[in-house]
Amino acid sequence: MPGPNEVLVRLRAIGLCGSDMHWYSEGGCAGSDANYPMVLGHEPAGEIVEVGRGVEKLSSGMRVAVEPTISCGVCEKCISGNFNLCDESIFMGGFQVPGLLRQYAVVPARNVSVVSDTMSFTDTVVVEPLAVLLHTLELVKLTPGDAVAIMGAGPIGLLAAAVTKQSGAACVTVADRIPERLELAKKFGADVVVDFTKDSVSDAVYDATNGNGAHIVIDAAGSAESVGNAIASARSGAHVVVVGIPSQREVEVPFWQAMDKELTFYIQKRSNNNDHEAISMITQGLIDISPLVTHRFSLEQGDRAFQMVHDYSDGVCKAVIEL
Repeated sequence: MPGPNEVLVRLRAIGLCGSDMHWYSEGGCAGSDANYPMVLGHEPAGEIVEVGRGVEKLSSGMRVAVEPTISCGVCEKCISGNFNLCDESIFMGGFQVPGLLRQYAVVPARNVSVVSDTMSFTDTVVVEPLAVLLHTLELVKLTPGDAVAIMGAGPIGLLAAAVTKQSGAACVTVADRIPERLELAKKFGADVVVDFTKDSVSDAVYDATNGNGAHIVIDAAGSAESVGNAIASARSGAHVVVVGIPSQREVEVPFWQAMDKELTFYIQKRSNNNDHEAISMITQGLIDISPLVTHRFSLEQGDRAFQMVHDYSDGVCKAVIEL
């Protein structure tokens, strides 16, 4: 039963994220150890079943996306608009509280965003990763005509290609090692794709930018190799955003090369209440998200879904568990 200012949501679809894979295969994520048993899942879509006392403008039957970070709303960081940096924040899908890979969940009413009835539950799971990417572009302001390089062609990297191209990037280069994902990158707007196991990423970026390098580099992989490629691909004075979560607690960085270029680094934490903008982009068709979800599974097939994403098998990009 939902309490005051809460809603009960029936979950209908959950996307699997790369951070879920850290918990699944490594027993921890971003420096935190798993606390088993734990429920994963933070890319949810569902429908409201019941609303608690004091909830306005929400009612039973509404389709919603759920923001997985519960912030306090009253601390200095929340008041300043940096909800993702709230020191009291609770993340649904980590070690603090259960995630949303379940049939029902009670969540704060402020954590749900209504979507159109014409928007499928599967499309709605893309709201959370798209919101993460939109926060990336709040950190680094893209100017039309900029060159963008993206390390990693997973869901965040592919969305980065689509949104930066739609926002006026002159050239978008995407690096990955999985052929199917590199082909998807072309569909999402990449002008150049490069297999980093075969070719130099920085050479490809410099060739595509008349020897200048990228204005903005988005590292959606979060490995020592991808950070190194990001720095090597950036032009002097560029901005680099690391979105991907590394498996290692410490990642070596070619510091002198970054210093020589006077690069500006951002290490991103989740999204920052960007759900409404993400929903608007999807609803208006500003980007085509349809190729992103490559595999769908039932709850009973959950083990297979996690293993497929972990193994990068069968050309999987975004896997969704439907309830």
